[in-house]
Amino acid sequence: MAVKVQVTSVIQKAVDGQREFDAEGGTVAELIDNIDTRYPGFRGQVADDSGELHRFVNIYLNDEDIRFLGGKDTQVSDGDTISFLPALAGGA
Repeated sequence: MAVKVQVTSVIQKAVDGQREFDAEGGTVAELIDNIDTRYPGFRGQVADDSGELHRFVNIYLNDEDIRFLGGKDTQVSDGDTISFLPALAGGA
């Protein structure tokens, strides 16, 4: 199933500079695996070595935070949009 993936500039370098692209997967975890197969190193941007999602990367399924859905086991459907947004910190 085709899912639209959106990433911010911080992650764009891991996906050949794309801001938006299509990927396949039935869950968020499968989607990440698929993206990492196409763009090696992507998983390292959003998860640790054990596969757990970084807490500083916010992932949204159709504008809903997956932390409140099913985490990396959240089901995705054809036509859904997944957004990967690293949390920003700093300021004066």
